[in-house]
Amino acid sequence: MTRKSVGYFEGTDSALLTSFICSGYDTLPVSNGVDSHGRSVYRINAKEKYDLLVGYVHKLYHPERLNLPPQKLFHICSTYAIPLLIEVPRHLQERAKALFPETPDVVEFLDPSEILDRALELLA
Repeated sequence: MTRKSVGYFEGTDSALLTSFICSGYDTLPVSNGVDSHGRSVYRINAKEKYDLLVGYVHKLYHPERLNLPPQKLFHICSTYAIPLLIEVPRHLQERAKALFPETPDVVEFLDPSEILDRALELLA
């Protein structure tokens, strides 16, 4: 049986990644299109995709001049049914949501204390 995979953006907590591995899931770095952390998230397709993506607001929100609107990633996640968990402290969640208008249902803003449980729930 193939293990499910979690794509993670640079800076993702190492304890979280270790928890994924120990729970039977592979972790693979993904690039936000600006850094060179791994394979570009914008190259996800039907054959090359992840079962879950995890990242921080600052890895997904880009200045307009970079022409990488978050809707592009959200469209990919919706098209291939890939949940995207955006880690943001509870007290900043409303502000973070305001940065990303029209987020699809596959995108969730979660406090760091909620990420692992929600991720394992989605991967089960």
